[in-house]
Amino acid sequence: MSAIETATQYSINPGLSRLTVRAFATGMLSSFGHNPNLAVRSYSGQISIVPGNLQQASLRLSVLADSLEVADEVSQKDRTEIETRMRQEVLETSQYLEIIFESTQVAPTAMSETLYAVTVTGNLTLHGITRSEAITAQVTLTGDTLRAYGECSLRQTEYGIKLVSVAAGALKVKDEVKVTFDLTARKQ
Repeated sequence: MSAIETATQYSINPGLSRLTVRAFATGMLSSFGHNPNLAVRSYSGQISIVPGNLQQASLRLSVLADSLEVADEVSQKDRTEIETRMRQEVLETSQYLEIIFESTQVAPTAMSETLYAVTVTGNLTLHGITRSEAITAQVTLTGDTLRAYGECSLRQTEYGIKLVSVAAGALKVKDEVKVTFDLTARKQ
């Protein structure tokens, strides 16, 4: 049998998972600015694992770009403005519908019988540009459940995203954003 035939398939359960993006304010007025936390509301993912050979694992994660929403307690006016600018000016969701990550290499290190430190290298397609990214995570495998959690940083300009600013540039968003994830997947 080939590795594909013997692989165990897992599906990410968004109801049990969390995927967020945090942007940071900079500039002369940054102390008055907001560092928004954005929750990703619509995504799906599949993980394939060959038992006993995690190096052959694979991951595909797909995010609907217009599903990012402000997760912080802010006024409805600020929420609407942030989300509108993010969708229209930053992510341009009418043109770039999906954000996709597909693994190309998995490098696991066993920490215990069920816990692994994993570096997943793959292709991230964001805003119409595909780049290689490496993501580190802690992964637990228990019974029919896989859980992966960690964080990574991305630079918006590397994906052709223009940085948003207001007040003639006195308040703007930093290039680097932080992605935090806690994903739970169930065996299919």
